[in-house]
Amino acid sequence: MSTNTPELSIVIPVYNEESGLESLFARLYPSLDALNRTYEILFISDGCTDASPSLLSRQFMFRPDVTRVILLNGNHGQHMAILAGFAHSRGNKIITLDADLQNPPEEIIKLIQKMDEGHDYVGSIRRNRQDKNWRRIASRLMNRLRERLTRIHMTDQGCMLRAYDRLIIDAINQSSEINTFIPALAYTYARNPTEVEVEHESRSAGESKYSLYKLIRLNFDLVTGFSVVPLQLFSFVGIMISMFSAVFVLYLVWRRIFIGPEVQGVFTLFAIAFFLIGIMLFGIGLLGEYIGRIYQQVRGRPRFLIQAILEHKDES
Repeated sequence: MSTNTPELSIVIPVYNEESGLESLFARLYPSLDALNRTYEILFISDGCTDASPSLLSRQFMFRPDVTRVILLNGNHGQHMAILAGFAHSRGNKIITLDADLQNPPEEIIKLIQKMDEGHDYVGSIRRNRQDKNWRRIASRLMNRLRERLTRIHMTDQGCMLRAYDRLIIDAINQSSEINTFIPALAYTYARNPTEVEVEHESRSAGESKYSLYKLIRLNFDLVTGFSVVPLQLFSFVGIMISMFSAVFVLYLVWRRIFIGPEVQGVFTLFAIAFFLIGIMLFGIGLLGEYIGRIYQQVRGRPRFLIQAILEHKDES
């Protein structure tokens, strides 16, 4: 491995993107060559089941001087693939990019210019976002909820195009969290973060790997990984309901003594009981989420396993 440290490391997770990789290669390399800066590109094949690994291997043979390919032994998820790229990156500035060309490679220069101004973390905001309406609405709602709960300000948390200083990446590599949200984690380590608007394009080929469930799961990881506010809110709701229940029980006792029993209120009591049971089940699920994260953490299993790495060896 060369001991030379490139200025830029471009980290790109890949999962079944064979239909769009050639277009990515055709735009990415010229864009980076035009910067006149030393760089490396790390493609992380996240357990692809199509021809993506073959295309990545062929691209490595074509540009071995700046291309590195990390083949994971299975599908560990996008964030784990990015963490694998971080662990093997060598650049002073690290930039993450999607393989689907929704974030144009030509926009990388905007993030680099911000870092040249002294910023150690640069997020991006998609201009004229080319997504379905439900994705845009859900993203705005999640952004507002996340900011209120975690106090982490990211205008567009779903945009992959981001730039990180080497010190931040080193801190992330030292973190041993199993479930984490990388942009938020980097934000907590950043000294001088900023954001910049970038263009957004429709997916060039293939389909999105994020379903509605995965998006909800991702945001739940974000909230539970950076805040205990959900537990505090549940405790507050529990206290309020307990106080209301106590008052209601006293009322029923008073009514039975001075007015007498009645059957007509049975269904009302059932409704109240079902409501309280629902609250309890929600709280148990919330506690289970935090306990599950603790369980995953204490097991100490590796976050990902690497099958092979394709990289150029310096003969000197």
